[in-house]
Amino acid sequence: MNDRPDRLAAAANERGLDLLLVTDSINLRWLTGFAGTNGAAFCGPAHRDFLTDFRYTELAESTLTAWDVHTVRGEWIGGVAARLVERLGSGGGRVGYEDDHLTVRTLRKLEEALAEASGSGRGGAAPAVTLEPAGGLTQSLRRRKDPAELAAITAAAELTDATYRQTLEQGLTGRTEAEVARTALAWMREQGGEPSFPPIVAAGPNGALPHAVPGERRIASGDLVVFDMGAELDGYCSDCTRTFAAGAVTPEAGETYQTVLRAQLAALEGIRAGITGMAADALARDPIAAAGHAEQFGHGLGHGVGMEVHEAPRLSPLSTDTLLEGDVVTVEPGVYLPGRYGIRIEDLVAVTAEGHRNLSGLPKALEPAP
Repeated sequence: MNDRPDRLAAAANERGLDLLLVTDSINLRWLTGFAGTNGAAFCGPAHRDFLTDFRYTELAESTLTAWDVHTVRGEWIGGVAARLVERLGSGGGRVGYEDDHLTVRTLRKLEEALAEASGSGRGGAAPAVTLEPAGGLTQSLRRRKDPAELAAITAAAELTDATYRQTLEQGLTGRTEAEVARTALAWMREQGGEPSFPPIVAAGPNGALPHAVPGERRIASGDLVVFDMGAELDGYCSDCTRTFAAGAVTPEAGETYQTVLRAQLAALEGIRAGITGMAADALARDPIAAAGHAEQFGHGLGHGVGMEVHEAPRLSPLSTDTLLEGDVVTVEPGVYLPGRYGIRIEDLVAVTAEGHRNLSGLPKALEPAP
């Protein structure tokens, strides 16, 4: 049974809200299962309303059996406002909206439509329905994955591992970065997945760019190759990075790789419910700094992954988050030496009370790839 509407309604009630208006498409899919392009939901202690247009009426009515489905005909915002006023009645109420998603222009139009629908109009008394910012409320519940979500993310991680193995079988040396990326994407899609983000394949000096775009540079013998990709299956994402050696690398590059690997393993050792994102980051950052590369590790240790490839919580020197059982996060320290090479090693882990479960199964030893 899907208890997400009840949990969200309870969270809204704790904020003193009569209803929460959900408009973000990812939040809507998490809350209701609806994956169409136009929808909104009202969620409160006594109400489960879903609004869409005629294109999705039949689909919504047949699949969202726990929701009262309404079709908005005519102007969308006016229809949403009219239904809100009708639902709350003459007593009005406080409605939370996703201020991290709704634009200022749309908010103003919604406020005007609510005033008109409630009969106050411009220059009249205050609308019976008032809007309160409540962005992040749904995302706070999305953080902690239930067993079905963990299974979906695990499947996406396994597909990513399999895509790496399939791509490496075809070799790296002599191929362009773009060719390697295209090969990986094609095979992933053949298996029924989609990329959770555009893959990164960055060889030699390009690896010093943390978010490099695969180009026409040919991978040469002796290059380090930063390869970062993830899969999306059934609406859930994965994320994994490995740094491969195209043939033998210099002793210095090999030692830097070992520094990053030690830092990653140290961070993994400390990942568990109750550790702060700042403390987890320090577990990796301190050994990298001790090796003289403090300035070359310029990003945070990791981030949450779920229906989006970047979501809460954050693991960084500035993080105010504390890891919770059910979080899924990346652990991805790196060192980037401009003009020379870059190294990043990333695993995806599910946080448990005792520690974590690593969802990334690809080996991390720096062995020369063909």
